[in-house]
Amino acid sequence: MSEENVVIYDRRVQTIVERAPVARIIFPEWKKDKECWMFLAAHDDDIVCGAGLTLLAGLKEGVEVHAVISANGCMGYCSEDKSRTIAAIRKEEAKESFKILGVKEENVHFLDFDDCSFYLNAGRRFADENTTSPVIAGATGLQNSYTWVLRQICPTRIFLPTPTDIHPDHQLTTKEMMISIFHAQGGIWPELGAPMESIPRLYEYSTYSDFATLPTMRIRTNQELFEKKLDAIRAYKSQEQIELLVNGLIESGAQEYLREVNFDIMTPHKHDKLFN
Repeated sequence: MSEENVVIYDRRVQTIVERAPVARIIFPEWKKDKECWMFLAAHDDDIVCGAGLTLLAGLKEGVEVHAVISANGCMGYCSEDKSRTIAAIRKEEAKESFKILGVKEENVHFLDFDDCSFYLNAGRRFADENTTSPVIAGATGLQNSYTWVLRQICPTRIFLPTPTDIHPDHQLTTKEMMISIFHAQGGIWPELGAPMESIPRLYEYSTYSDFATLPTMRIRTNQELFEKKLDAIRAYKSQEQIELLVNGLIESGAQEYLREVNFDIMTPHKHDKLFN
């Protein structure tokens, strides 16, 4: 990319690659001043590592950007003496990281589920005196929190982990979000807020593992935005392996890939032509 371009967007449609310096040309169904991007993650550092440039590109476009962090990071300690304090440490690191990126403090949402507990917290159930997981409107579970946050933010686009990721929390984050989108656009569980008016466009980003099929979008930025992403990653000082990740990103350069996902509800007649 040339030096005068801050961001270049590429979108692959079958064998054709569309290219533009502005998001509204590349992202379908652009909502102008109503554009709202929600970046969803299992862990606090996932977004900046896998989609930090995309987030920065959205802010450059003037888009309202939200970050939703599902886990509290309580299993992310690298020394035993921090095993009981790491969740608080990581929350402060996350606040600093998103501040570096330029996300409004009130737009960073911590759902505070225990790290590595997502299978135990799948679905939704009513809370009782023995409930230790986060409670919203008298219930708990990932679907409870995701449905609530969707109805609060009403995003036009959601960026979420690729479900092929090797980390089970990443897999469950996407799986539980997909059914929560179905819940949030309907009338179920009215205590969690008014239904979303429309289903958001969906994009997978990769943190640890590759996509299930080839990516369809590429975001490239100038060096200034790339350095900001790297600085935001380095804010997670408690994660001792973080510099290895930074070195890998430097080798790849100022680019990220996304895979567009269709929110596809089954209608039997769609397959008629296969048998006619």
